[in-house]
Amino acid sequence: MIKLVILGAAAGGGLPQWNCGCANCRAAFADPNVPGATQASIAFSADGEHWFLVNASPDIREQIRQSPVLHPKAGQLRHSPICGVILTNGEVDAVAGLLSLREGSPFTIYAHDRVLDVLQNNSIFNVLNPLKVTRQAIAPELGFEPVLPDGRSAGLRIEPFVTPGKAALYLEGSADHAEGDTLGLRITDLSDGKVLVFLAACASVTPEVAERLAGADLVFFDGTVWTDTELIDQGLSQKTGQRMGHIAMDAAIPALAELGIGRKIFLHINNSNPAWQSNSAERAAAQAAGWLIPADGLELTL
Repeated sequence: MIKLVILGAAAGGGLPQWNCGCANCRAAFADPNVPGATQASIAFSADGEHWFLVNASPDIREQIRQSPVLHPKAGQLRHSPICGVILTNGEVDAVAGLLSLREGSPFTIYAHDRVLDVLQNNSIFNVLNPLKVTRQAIAPELGFEPVLPDGRSAGLRIEPFVTPGKAALYLEGSADHAEGDTLGLRITDLSDGKVLVFLAACASVTPEVAERLAGADLVFFDGTVWTDTELIDQGLSQKTGQRMGHIAMDAAIPALAELGIGRKIFLHINNSNPAWQSNSAERAAAQAAGWLIPADGLELTL
């Protein structure tokens, strides 16, 4: 049985984004009753005591505060139930939160060599004491079993796989996109065989991606924009969703409709996306197709 917490559901910048005046952000700034969202991350556990994060967003301290399962154990001065952080890319909104985990508690960072190179080449990440925070390379098609602090298996098998995407924005021009820049994760509970897939950045649903998602009990999927030209249409940017490495929701919904997926949840939702609005036609269309637009803090059991 896998326990999950959606720590953050929004794309980079969150909702509201600090410098954005789009309709969604204006509403979130103006009305405290309009829920905001922090940057995308989930926590999962096979035993409810030892937890792994997928990505470490810049909002991680607040996400931990809002998630009691990630709090230090009562009666211990220094403790964290977080055993590891699995990075699916090297974007700022996936790695910056590591800097907030620098106070000496042990955990393991799991990431592709290309992402580990980003951390190695930026000296600010040296605040993570290598004697306590180990770094383990992962690779597509090579499954691994994350371990608990005492060396036992966490009871989970994680299979990274390549997904269409791009290099992190700050690396564009200095490095070509290559395998490892964007990964999906297929996570299996070894006790009952239940499967969840995490894929928060995906530019297209290729046959290989569809194969990884088919039959999964739960899928977290890239929900950055509703339409490919959303940011252009709203006057927020000159980039399409495809240019940013993200498939639009209105294309993803039909592409994934016949894959036999149990529960389907959009994640990494941009502040511009009209699906954030509970009364929008876009939200209604997503829900009618069996998709959930989640709130931060949602707890699930698989």
